[in-house]
Amino acid sequence: MFIQTESTPNPATLKFLPGQAVMPAGTADFPSADAAGNSPLASRVFGVEGVTGVFLGPDFVTVTKGADIEWAHIKPAVLGAIMEHYQSGLPVIEGDGGAVGHAEHDGPDAHIVSQIKELLDTRVRPAVAQDGGDITFHGFERGVVYLHMQGACAGCPSSTMTLKMGIENLLRHYIPEVTEVRPVAA
Repeated sequence: MFIQTESTPNPATLKFLPGQAVMPAGTADFPSADAAGNSPLASRVFGVEGVTGVFLGPDFVTVTKGADIEWAHIKPAVLGAIMEHYQSGLPVIEGDGGAVGHAEHDGPDAHIVSQIKELLDTRVRPAVAQDGGDITFHGFERGVVYLHMQGACAGCPSSTMTLKMGIENLLRHYIPEVTEVRPVAA
């Protein structure tokens, strides 16, 4: 097995491409080792000292490191952990938990939310996945769209620019009811 790596806009995060499917559907975000209990893959990667976050995409694993650790020191161990997982034959996620998507939204703004989700799925999420992350819909209230940033996007120095100049402008262009986009914590 040959695992490729790609840098992301977030210097604390690397994208690992194992050359095969990681998540069959959706994504899974593990912001801490405690959250990774149902994922043998994420748990194994968290076993590497210095790893502070693991995000699983369709065909990639995004790993975030602590600020006091250099990639040169932990990258070989992360590669080894991912390779060991795939050789073990264990599932990426046990049970049906883990995969997350957009939050549900019912009510008078359902048609607006449907348009927001459509634009996120077709225009935003594919581009963000290229950088090792994901952005999901969290809520819509009085013109403000709340989005949850995951993987390389969480804590990325350019995430505010992505939200304001990219996503907010896109949504406002196509959906006049949208006035602002804000991030939310997990």
